[in-house]
Amino acid sequence: MSFSENDLDRIVAADDLHIAPFRDDGTTYGTPTWIWCLAVDGSLYVRGYHGQNSRWYQAAVRQRAAKILAAGTTMEVTFEPVDGAVNDRIDDAYRAKYAKSQ
Repeated sequence: MSFSENDLDRIVAADDLHIAPFRDDGTTYGTPTWIWCLAVDGSLYVRGYHGQNSRWYQAAVRQRAAKILAAGTTMEVTFEPVDGAVNDRIDDAYRAKYAKSQ
């Protein structure tokens, strides 16, 4: 899913994103989990607090879809793993945005 610049700005500024990937049945959403989010290069990114061991992350990788609740809106989204240079930019953005939260 692509977000408009306005929607992306609202989601990131609200800093209150809940994510609910599908359960294994592929039709029922899991329990929404609060996570940090940010935007890099015009795209929304999320990461699990426990990295790839986070349950919601594992479900998202398997199902490639979820719903998010953010900035007063519920949206269906898809997931794509990223690698390469964008990961470095995401790392830098997380450090900058959440440095005081550690």
